Amino acid sequence: MKFYFSPGACSLGIHFLLEEIGVDYDGVAIHIKNGDQLKEDYIRVNPKSKVPAVLRDDGSLLTEFGVIAHWLAQTYAKETFGPESFEEELRILETLDYIVATMHMQGFSRILRPQKFTPNDADLDWVQGAGTDIVMKAAGFLSKQLGDGPFIMGNRMTIADAALFYTMFWGVVRLELDLPDNLIAYFRRMSDRPAAQRAMALEGLV
Repeated sequence: MKFYFSPGACSLGIHFLLEEIGVDYDGVAIHIKNGDQLKEDYIRVNPKSKVPAVLRDDGSLLTEFGVIAHWLAQTYAKETFGPESFEEELRILETLDYIVATMHMQGFSRILRPQKFTPNDADLDWVQGAGTDIVMKAAGFLSKQLGDGPFIMGNRMTIADAALFYTMFWGVVRLELDLPDNLIAYFRRMSDRPAAQRAMALEGLV
């Protein structure tokens, strides 16, 4: 398979998951800062012009973080990452979607790309402040869910951890937000894992 990513983007979570599972893949860097996602070569692969994306061996393309993560876990690591019940699957997907749709798309997007939310430069600080409020509210909720556990769903790693890993990379490393202590400790533990080290090294982040 081919895995399309942009260094330091949300695709970092899928990169981590690929390394954690140990599946073979060819990584292809799409540098969003350079506009690579809008170039014809990539649009032919993924008309959505975004990352992450996975071109599977049968020639079909998968996009969207949660879908890719779910497919990887179910296809290559069901015994390790697969839910033990339908209820557990629902809760994993619920947590993953909250991280991606709320913390990332509503919160971090406003902090990191405020110009996408207003045409007026005078509003940029307000947009970033609103984004920070969303992130911190989400962080409080996730901190309570994490508690003293090793992973966001308890004692076993799930695909929801792939999402929390990349958002905590943004919050702890990139923005140095005043996040709850247990979320910071969680990120430190996760980033010490060999899979995280390999993924970050391949993206030039360490």
